Amino acid sequence: MIHLESDYNNGAHEAVLRNFLETNAERTQSYGDDRFSEQARTLIREACKAPDAQIWFLAGGTQTNATIIDCVLQPYEGVLCAETAHINVHEAGAVEFTGHKVITLPAHEGKLAVRDLQEWLKAYFADETAEHMVRPGMVYITFPTELGTLYTADELKALHDVCRQYGLLLYVDGARLAYGLAASKDVTLPLLAQIADIFYIGGTKCGALCGEAVVFPHGDAPGHMLSRIKRHGALLAKSRVVGVQFEALFTKDEGEPLYMSIGTKAVVLAMRLRRLFVEQLGYKPFIDSPTNQQFYIIPNDDLTRLHQHIGFEVWCPVDERHTACRFVTSWATTDDEIDTLEQVLSV
Repeated sequence: MIHLESDYNNGAHEAVLRNFLETNAERTQSYGDDRFSEQARTLIREACKAPDAQIWFLAGGTQTNATIIDCVLQPYEGVLCAETAHINVHEAGAVEFTGHKVITLPAHEGKLAVRDLQEWLKAYFADETAEHMVRPGMVYITFPTELGTLYTADELKALHDVCRQYGLLLYVDGARLAYGLAASKDVTLPLLAQIADIFYIGGTKCGALCGEAVVFPHGDAPGHMLSRIKRHGALLAKSRVVGVQFEALFTKDEGEPLYMSIGTKAVVLAMRLRRLFVEQLGYKPFIDSPTNQQFYIIPNDDLTRLHQHIGFEVWCPVDERHTACRFVTSWATTDDEIDTLEQVLSV
């Protein structure tokens, strides 16, 4: 069985595990003051070309989104996002649980359109009763999106400009950032650090056992962030657990951080999977994704056969005879696994 259900159904990259083992006997400070976390911060600042960046390590994506959004918004503010955004559909109301409304706009292949954002904000601020409504304080996007699509650099810059015009924060969820950067033609970590007010570098889905690195690239995080994070139950006492992992992920591997190279590997294998499904099996893409998340329209008669060889996620029905399914490569997917799929599915 080849497992392509998700990119977090495995352990951790061997370099991450090796760093754990090699440093396990060393005693360090807690709550982010350990040398591994500090070294990881240094490496991330270098990769982002953001020397003033402030960085915190949290355990998981939903925890990160709920904590950071609550930390930076005023009590009366909400967050704008595409209707397909992770915080709206797959986080069990975690953001709303903190008291902040998630305000949704139409999704265009998973993306938030600048024109929709502009029109909504123009109407909101023109409304004489706006003080009786939830005030927008942030725009949330993911890179890549829930459907594996990507914003271009120009689209990110346009969103940034609208946020500046209306005094909103731009927050980028980077749970799968390694794969988005690997697939993008023009978005880089330094560009993201210039455009976003806050973003996080996902570890859980990108080679770590757990952990996300929250980056305030301009060094303007709210005061007392340690206290704010702890108040949300999100402060790791044994902070080295995440620091050690990000130190490994951002140590250079053949000229670039390991984080980038494992993202590239997963995307290359996703493109091999695409060729198999489209060119050899004749399946149509459900959406044109250039990243490690691949979506195809599968005849229902083929689902049982595919399930015998591949673990994948049934996404949604397309019609009475077809279903959209998701197949996800990761840092752990191998060439041999794709070779095996080509052999068994091409018969």
